[in-house]
Amino acid sequence: MDIINYNNPIVIERADPWVYKHTDGYYYFTGSVPGYQEIEVRRAKSLNELENGEISTVWNAHDEGEMSQLIWAPEIHFIDGAWYIYFAAAQSDQPKNNIFQHRMYVIECKDENPLTGKWVEKGQVKTHIDSFCLDATTFTHNQELYYVWAQKDPAIPGNSNLYISKMKNPWTLKGHTTLLTIPEYDWEKIGFLVNEGPAVIKRNGKIFITYSASATDENYAMGLLSANEDSDLLNGYSWEKSKEPVFVSSEENSLFGPGHNSFTKSEDEKHDVLIYHARPEKNKEGDPLDNPNRHANAQIFDWDEFGYPDFGVPGESVFN
Repeated sequence: MDIINYNNPIVIERADPWVYKHTDGYYYFTGSVPGYQEIEVRRAKSLNELENGEISTVWNAHDEGEMSQLIWAPEIHFIDGAWYIYFAAAQSDQPKNNIFQHRMYVIECKDENPLTGKWVEKGQVKTHIDSFCLDATTFTHNQELYYVWAQKDPAIPGNSNLYISKMKNPWTLKGHTTLLTIPEYDWEKIGFLVNEGPAVIKRNGKIFITYSASATDENYAMGLLSANEDSDLLNGYSWEKSKEPVFVSSEENSLFGPGHNSFTKSEDEKHDVLIYHARPEKNKEGDPLDNPNRHANAQIFDWDEFGYPDFGVPGESVFN
C-alpha cells in the first residue's frame, strides 16, 4: 500500500479549513483568516503545497453594516458550473445578549479560476429563524442540492444546533427545515453548548455528517451523524447520532481541539483524507477565538467493518 505523508500542519494559522479537490487536479483551500476581515483562496496540486501555493484574497469585509465584522469559516464549492463560497459575517464584533450576531452569506464566481475571477455577492442565505447562524455547507444527493448549517434557536438552550434544508438554488433555501441535532451529551457541552461545523461525506450506502462540539479550546471534538442514502434526509428520524465523539484531542501528539473539518481525496485518489484544524497546545488564557494558533492538518482515514469512518487519533494516520 502506498504511504502518503502530509507535512502537518499543511497550512499555518487557518482555522475551519475547507479543501475541495476539483476536476482540474487542483486542491482549493479556504479557511478563517486571523483578523476575520477577508476571504482568501489557495490552490495547489498537492496538499503539502498549499502553504506556499497560489493564494488570492477574493473578498474583503464591508466597511460597515451586516457584512463588516468577524468573517468566519468560508467554504468553497463548485455547483452547476460555478464557484460558490459560503461564509458567516456579523455587523459587530461584540456579542448581543451573549450571542454573536452572525448571519450566512454567499458569493459566486463564474470564471474558471476562482483565484483570479470576479466574485459577486449573492446576499444572505435566509433561514427559518432570524438568529445567529454560521458554518454552512452544501452537498448534492439524488439531483437535489442540500444545505446544512448551525443556528441558534431561542427556544432551545445553548449556542447552536444543526439544521438541514433543500435549496432552490445555491443561495436560496426551499421547503421544510429539519433540526438534525442539538448539544445533548456531556462532551458537546463543555464551555459552550455547541453543534457546528458540519461536513458531508457519502460512502457505503450512507450519508455521514461530521460536526464539532463544545468550546473551541482543547475541549473541541467531532461528532457523527449518519443516514441511509435512500432515506428521506429531511426526516429527523432518518438520522443516527453517535453517543461518543469520533475525534478528540491527543495530548501525546500535541494536537488539541481537533474539529471543523472537511473531506477530500488523496493525490492518487486512493484514500479519503480528513482535513481539520487543531492547536499545538492547550489555550492558556483569554478567549480561544482570539488565539490564532489553530492550524490546518491532513490525515488519511479508513472505514470500519460496518462501513463507518474510523478517524483514529489526531497525528496518527492509519497508513503512516
